This record gives sequence, C-alpha cells and structure tokens, in this order.
Amino acid sequence: MRPEILYPLFAPVTTLSGVGPRIAKSIDKAAGPRIVDLFWHLPNGIIDRRHAPRVADAEPGVVATMTVRVVRHQKPGNPRRPYKVYCADDSGTLALVFFHARPDYLRRVLPEGETRVVSGTVEIFGREIQITHPDHIGTLEELDRLQAVEPVYPLTAGLTLKVLGRAVRAALEKAPGLDEWIDRAFLARHGWKPWHAALGEAHAPADAAALEPTSAARQRLAFDELLANQLALALVRANMRRVAGRGLEGDGRLRRKVTQALPFRLTGSQEKALDDIAADMAADARMLRLLQGDVGSGKTVVAFLSMLNAVECGAQAVLMAPTDILARQHLAAIEPLAAAAGVTVALLTGREKGRQRKTLLDDLAGGQAALAVGTHALFQDDVAFHDLALAVIDEQHRFGVHQRLTLAAKGRAADVLVMTATPIPRTLMLTAYGDMDESRLLEKPAGRPPVDTRVMPLGRLDDVIAAVARAVDGGGKVYWVCPLVEESEALDAAAAEERYGKLAQVFGERVGLLHGRLKGADKDAAMQAFAAGTVDLLVCTTVVEVGMDVPAATVMVIEHAERFGLSQLHQLRGRIGRGTAASTCLLLYAAPLTETARGRLAIMRQTNDGFRIAEEDLRLRGAGELLGTRQSGMPEFRLADLAAHAELLAAARDDAGLILGRDADLTSARGRALRTLLYLFERDAAVKYLRSG
Repeated sequence: MRPEILYPLFAPVTTLSGVGPRIAKSIDKAAGPRIVDLFWHLPNGIIDRRHAPRVADAEPGVVATMTVRVVRHQKPGNPRRPYKVYCADDSGTLALVFFHARPDYLRRVLPEGETRVVSGTVEIFGREIQITHPDHIGTLEELDRLQAVEPVYPLTAGLTLKVLGRAVRAALEKAPGLDEWIDRAFLARHGWKPWHAALGEAHAPADAAALEPTSAARQRLAFDELLANQLALALVRANMRRVAGRGLEGDGRLRRKVTQALPFRLTGSQEKALDDIAADMAADARMLRLLQGDVGSGKTVVAFLSMLNAVECGAQAVLMAPTDILARQHLAAIEPLAAAAGVTVALLTGREKGRQRKTLLDDLAGGQAALAVGTHALFQDDVAFHDLALAVIDEQHRFGVHQRLTLAAKGRAADVLVMTATPIPRTLMLTAYGDMDESRLLEKPAGRPPVDTRVMPLGRLDDVIAAVARAVDGGGKVYWVCPLVEESEALDAAAAEERYGKLAQVFGERVGLLHGRLKGADKDAAMQAFAAGTVDLLVCTTVVEVGMDVPAATVMVIEHAERFGLSQLHQLRGRIGRGTAASTCLLLYAAPLTETARGRLAIMRQTNDGFRIAEEDLRLRGAGELLGTRQSGMPEFRLADLAAHAELLAAARDDAGLILGRDADLTSARGRALRTLLYLFERDAAVKYLRSG
C-alpha cells in the first residue's frame, strides 16, 4: 500500500486550483496527468528579469524590466494594425505593442498618467523602442516580484508558460517533508539539501548553472531516482535468488541432433554463452541471464538449444517476442531445427482464436506441447503450462521487468533468459538489467561481409531510385524505410503510403507496402511476398526494425535518416547483409543537419559494431530516447541523465547492495523511508518482495 503521506501527490492535476479538463489535457502531454509528474518536470531555461535599464539603455533582444509612466493610448485606424500604448521615463519613450487588442482591458491595466512596471523582450522597430505583448505589467508594489528569475518549462501546443508555471507552483505547495532516505554521511559529503528543499531549488533556478545536471539540487533528485531504480532491481534479484531453482541438466541428445543439422559451426561466443546458460540451468538458484548479441549474431540458435535442455529434462520452454511478426519469424527459424530434433513447436499470438486456440492451450496445459513461441498472449491468465522450466524473452526492452516476472511465474521456479539485439551501454545495463547476469555474442557467423553505408542528401532522390532499379534488376531485394513523422503511427503510415504510390509508378507490382496499421494477415502477406515472392522493393515504416530475416535483401534506403536514433538506424541496417552478397545502406538526409545528426550519420559510416554505436548513442542523445521513442520497458528517467550521472548510478548500485545486506526487509527507520522512496518513484512492484510491512 502506498503511504498515506504520498496520496495527494498521485491525485490528478485537475485537483489543482485553476486547472480544468482542457488545461489538464495539455499538462498531461507536457508532463503527465498527476501532481507528482509536475515535480519531475524541471525547467529547461530561465527568463532573468533582474535587468532593469532606463528606456534609452534597453538593448534589443534582451529581456528588460522597466518602470515607466503611461503617456497615451493609440488605437489604430485599421483593425489589422497593432494597438500601441506609449510610455516614458526621463531617458526616452517606449511603445508597448498589442495585436488583436482589447482596448477596454488595456486602459484598465495601463491607465494614462499612472506609473507601471513592464517586462518583456526589447525590440527596435524603425526608430522606436518597443516591447510587443509584454510578459508582465504590474504596479510599483509588484516590482520586487517582477525583478526575479523566472523558470522556463518545456511546453506543448496550447499550453502557456504562465499557466504551466502556476500549476507547478500549486503542485509544489503540496510537496510534503519526507524522512531522509539517503545516508547522512553521503548527503553531507555532497552538500545536498533534504528532498523537499532540493525539489524547491530545482524549480527555482537562480541562474543558468542551476539548470545543469551537475547542480546540487538536480544531482540530489537524480540520485533519489537512481537509488529507487537500483533498490527495486536489487529486491527483484534477491527474490529470484530466494526461490530455489530446478537444477536442469539434460543429456544432450536433442541438442546434438540440432548442432549436427546446422549448416554452419557455432561461433566461440555462442559456445561460451551456451556453457554459461547450461551452468545456470544446472545450478540450484534460478537463472536470470541477459543474452546480448548484435543483429545477426545468432541469438535464436543459442536460445533454442537452451530450450532443448529443458525439453531433455521432460519440461517445457517458451520463447516470447514483442510482435506478431517477430514471433512468426522465430517460428520459421526454429521449426527446421525442431524437426531435426524430432520435437514440435506451438505458436500462440493474439491471432489464434476459437478452437485452434483451445487446442493449443490444452496441449500446453497437458504437456503435449513441449515448446511454444508467441507474443505477450503467452502470459494471459488463461494460459497454463504443464511444467514450464525456461522462459526466453526476446527484445526485452519492449517489455517491463514485471512482465518478465509474470511469464516466469507461470512455471515452478522457471529459469529466465532474456535476449536483445539492441546492444546496451554499460550504464544502461545497470539501470535496466541490474538484476541479471550477462552473456555477449561478439562475432558474426562466418562469410557475412560488412554492410557498406553511404550518406546522401535527399536532393539526389532520382540517383537513389536509379541505383535501386539496378539492384532489383540484378536480382536483389530492397527495403525503403520511410521517415518517422512526429510520434504517430498514422502519420508514419501515411508517409509510407505516399512513397509507395510514387515508387509504384516506377516499379509497378514489384513494390510492396508494410506498416503498423495494416491488419495482421496483410502484414504477413506483404512480408511473404517480399521474402519469397514477387515483391522486390518493400516500402515500410520501422515495423521492420526487429525480426525480418530476408537473406536476399542487399539494399536499404532510409529516408530522413537524421530523424532516427543511432541504435535504431543500426537495427534497421541489420535487416540487410544477412546473406553472403555485398550489401549497401543509403542514409538520406535533409539539410541543414544539426551537430548531433551529423555526428550520428558519421558514426554509422565508420562502424558496424553495435556495442560501440550504443555507447555513442548514449553520449549523443542521453538515455531517455536511446532505444527509440516508442519502446517501453526501459526505465524512463525523468531526473537522472545517465551520461552526466554515471558516477551517481554506480554509487546508487553500491548503496542498494549495502542497504539490503544490512536490512533485507527495510524495517529500520531508514528502511521505512526507503519504502516511501520506492513508492514515490513508482517502483511499487518491488515492495511486494519485502517480507513484512
């Protein structure tokens, strides 16, 4: 149960004075729907109103706060012209400019002959010193309040700084004083203030330095968030270790059949990973291991051989993928290997319905189906297993920690193997997978040449189409990836449909279309036609990012490559170069490029090493969007910046270990404060692993 002291913080923002449903909708877009979300929505700039020059000394482009006398109102003859209010001090005249003005309101706030304080950005228009739509107009009594530093927050369409600032101030008034959860000596060593004071300070930056992630208030809040993350992961890990494992050790008969049937030899990395996994499965504690491998490094074979270890012991194993497409792809890769071993594989996704689904569920519950591949449909309530011993979860960053635990809970002390083709930097490893052991597949299968990556401006589209025509005429297959449009699948699909229409005029029926809004059967048909049929050019969105395996695909065109993250570009590029033929990836960009985008495209040209790319991506973009804007499951940090706070992350990890070593169930005074911290940062799931309280 969430502590009562935190109840008000998780109330909707509509409970704040002056926040109605319409404003709440905009606040939700910018920060989130609850009061606590406004705590974590920190300023990203400041307006310094302390600059108070005389009118004659005001500089254009600078925010100035000036004390002036209102001289006269000038109403325009033409309603399209601005309404002006002329003011003056002893040095000169200032024109306040208003478009679409309400004269009665302006006469009320700026009465002629009265002194007023006005603040805004100064402009010079002709020979006139102007402020267009002043930010503030007040009386002399309000001068102190105006001559201050005002925080600037990230906004969204329809939300003004004034409205959001008022909502944040109202939210902060509800922030309670909480018992200290950070070790006192650590707190003193860093010179950090208590949580409540640090939160207030982070929202009231005195200067630009206070906006930096290295400022004391921001460091304190970042450490709180990282400590909650590390403590939650440590509790999950301790719980996994607390439950005894199965000690699975197969006789190797099925695995031998498969390795003999493989058309290639396993790489050294694959052999080592298989040894690690076999040792984990044979041990008394439950396995919780991450298998990291770059695109095309052979993770599926490692996973399948590990699953057969469970089957050799008379138990069941499942492989769960994030999408229907990927689940079917895995099935296609696994079925020939399963046939060599003489076992069958069941498929369970959201598309299996009625009698077919019932038969599948009966086979899983009765133990007739030893192996299953599927989507998150596998951990729905009505899915039961006869004896699930190993759960393999692919593309883990699409699933949260709680989902991998839900699937593991379907078995008796089931081992868990998590796979990802998105190489993860060390710092992210700690935050997302701190509860896991790790294996890395570093080599690619023999005979695969590296992909040749080239960068070209969009202006050379005709040259690109000509190159694509040559590739298709030579028997190759080509992906054409359309740009990300905002964060909308509908707009992405529209962009793909538009490009498909144009390319169909050149290539006719050899062009196919694949995007996320197609029905499942239509997606399958599009992929089938591309993989083995009449379609040689597939126009698509990022739905191809994971899982499609078409060895004949040798060219990939990515439009507006500057809109994609590095890791995402690397994932997309991994769809080609899966055979023995030379492959080319063309990154098309729109000028002018930002420094970050230029750096990103340069790295793509320099290297095919996914681990190096992941580290560079973290450096260039920060962790928040490292794994692509639409992927969930990775911890979303609101306050911590993993590039800037890497040392704090290491300290939080060490601290979490020490805390649980001394007070495993968090029952001491500091332990109880740490429980509050877990709830504050919504790591509620971890609290249930504590044995009391």
